[in-house]
Amino acid sequence: MTIVLSIASESGALLVTADKDFGELVFRQQLIHSGVLLIRLAGLSPDAKPNVVASAIRERGPELENSFSVVSPGWIRIRHNP
Repeated sequence: MTIVLSIASESGALLVTADKDFGELVFRQQLIHSGVLLIRLAGLSPDAKPNVVASAIRERGPELENSFSVVSPGWIRIRHNP
């Protein structure tokens, strides 16, 4: 997992994941990242999930950079790096 976060950071990419363990890497281990978007879309159909994620990136893209964000149906929480 640290390798995935490192590769995304080195390339300046937003890491989109459903794995909550990335929160551990970002907050407890304070690893450097260029942005993590945690997907919490349980209960949505597989067809709806990409639309929700794409909409969040389209509408809030610049805010997601260098932040740890969580997208859920109907809302997004963005925590900027200190």
